Amino acid sequence: MRKYITIALFFACFINVFAADDFVFEASAPESVVQGKQFRVTYSMNKDGKDFLAPDMSDFEVLMGPSESHSQSVQIINGKVNRNTNISYTYVLMGLDPGKYKLGAAEITVKGQRYTSNTLEIEVLPADNANAAQSAGGSSQSVSSTGTGQPRQTTAGAGSSEKIPDSKQIFVRQILSKTKAYEQEAILLTYKLYTRYDIRDIGSVKFPDLQGFYVQEFDLDPNRQFKVEHYDGLNYNTIVLKQCLIFPQHSGTIDLEAGNVDVILRVRNNQRSQNVFDSFFDTYSEVNKTLAIKPAKIEVKPLPKGAPASFNGAVGKFSVTSDISSTNIKANDAVTITMKINGNGNMRLLKNPEIKFPLDFDVYDPKVDNNIKTTVNGLSGTKTIEYLAIPRFGGEFEIPSTEFSYFDLESEAYKTLKTPPYKIVVTADSGAAMTNAPVVNNYSVNKEDVKNIGSDIRYIHASDTLKKKGEFFLGSTAFYLCMILPFVAFVIVLIVLRRRARENADIVARKTKRANKQARKRLKNAEKFKKAGKKSEFYEETMKALWGYLSDKLSIPLSNLTKENVQDELLAHKAPQELVEQFLNTLSNCEFARFSPVADESLSMDKIYDEAIDLIGKLEESLK
Repeated sequence: MRKYITIALFFACFINVFAADDFVFEASAPESVVQGKQFRVTYSMNKDGKDFLAPDMSDFEVLMGPSESHSQSVQIINGKVNRNTNISYTYVLMGLDPGKYKLGAAEITVKGQRYTSNTLEIEVLPADNANAAQSAGGSSQSVSSTGTGQPRQTTAGAGSSEKIPDSKQIFVRQILSKTKAYEQEAILLTYKLYTRYDIRDIGSVKFPDLQGFYVQEFDLDPNRQFKVEHYDGLNYNTIVLKQCLIFPQHSGTIDLEAGNVDVILRVRNNQRSQNVFDSFFDTYSEVNKTLAIKPAKIEVKPLPKGAPASFNGAVGKFSVTSDISSTNIKANDAVTITMKINGNGNMRLLKNPEIKFPLDFDVYDPKVDNNIKTTVNGLSGTKTIEYLAIPRFGGEFEIPSTEFSYFDLESEAYKTLKTPPYKIVVTADSGAAMTNAPVVNNYSVNKEDVKNIGSDIRYIHASDTLKKKGEFFLGSTAFYLCMILPFVAFVIVLIVLRRRARENADIVARKTKRANKQARKRLKNAEKFKKAGKKSEFYEETMKALWGYLSDKLSIPLSNLTKENVQDELLAHKAPQELVEQFLNTLSNCEFARFSPVADESLSMDKIYDEAIDLIGKLEESLK
């Protein structure tokens, strides 16, 4: 019996431990509050507990609390009953002195185990400056300490409203982290709305065109709330409208043009409603207002002279590492060098460093993988580049060190990083006819004897005949035919060329219209290879479909299309930058997967095929 009791107690403790694992204990409060204004601090949990202990609140004046509340809800989904419990302890505090303060963690005991909440950092902002408030219009509404900017009661009613807010009560700031920078240096640009009135809605927004910059936007939280900020002697409810990193692409003074934002405000009416029930509350009216975004200037300094030969525009702080898949391989087997560029700067604009492989190696376009994050300090992360090459002959080869140079913003000087050199031993492929040619300076030289056969002796031709004296070509019928025929031939050629020019014009238009149809026809052939498991043929046919589509759509001969100029051609036809990068990456993935000896799920035939179908559809829409 005692044995069963022990087992039961063990399982009870086991269940309690796992039941407490999903316990949530959170503290919440506004990030910033106004001096002398009350605000709430709430500690919420999803299970009942005991012995609640609040942190030290001596930096604030406690007006009320703790106020305890309990709520429960029941949901029945597909016959399953879910009960949710919410318990909270609320304090009403008031900031005494401006500054940044920290509230420690609260504590509570749940089923015999002690838990702590998260800590809070609260900034107390100075109260409105009396002179600044008077110059901004003393009738403006007070700013809520909760940072939401919502009035306590908003009843739409008749009566004259307050004076429409001026530029000191509501405005949009174009905030630059710096107004002087080097080329390719990251600048944080923020468009922030400041208001002392309640915002009913934000309408159309026209941000300035950022000509002369490479722009990388932040993904803002769609559920972000207004926050209180002290600016120019007054407290405002603020919200970020747009935030991005801009990288100047040339030196000189670059102008940021003006813009505007349409908003709908809730403005308190001066007259009270005649309704006896509404007389207890303020009434509000909606007012439309267009806010101007002031222009700005940025002085861009050119990069210093004397850049190293390996400098390709990298600006920031970087480090480089590299490794090789193997240094002992067989001929016709692939070797991969992986280079990683880590750092902070204009990461998305970095060009791939060039690795000088021996001439006996077949070199393919590198595969690039970007793991880059957008932060307020710039683009940071890692760019991974995989270089794939295939040696065709046996021998000993050396891949020299690769240099990567960048401009360091801290020291304002160029710095050069080097990867180690690699020595590779290639064993001749026994299954192929290999020559034992010597290797000199990494080049295979096949020496063959020069043979001249029958070129040093002039033989006598016995079949030659002599012409009779008095027979001349000048004045003969053949002479006149030779004079007339070139002119006739010229006219005929001219007529034919003009006809072909007209036909070619029609062909170009026809090819442009049928580009999508032809590409999808080629992709059907690729799909047949995919189903048959023919890897090399599939990737080759997919590449033909992509290149053929661009050739037909842009009316450019296939022989004139290269990866170097296709980007310029697509951008010239108004294709988005993301679509251009997707096209180049898909081509590189096809080329890499076709010859790579290692299977990569990210480069599977199904994935490449879906990418090609999607890519042609997007290009068809973009290049209309």
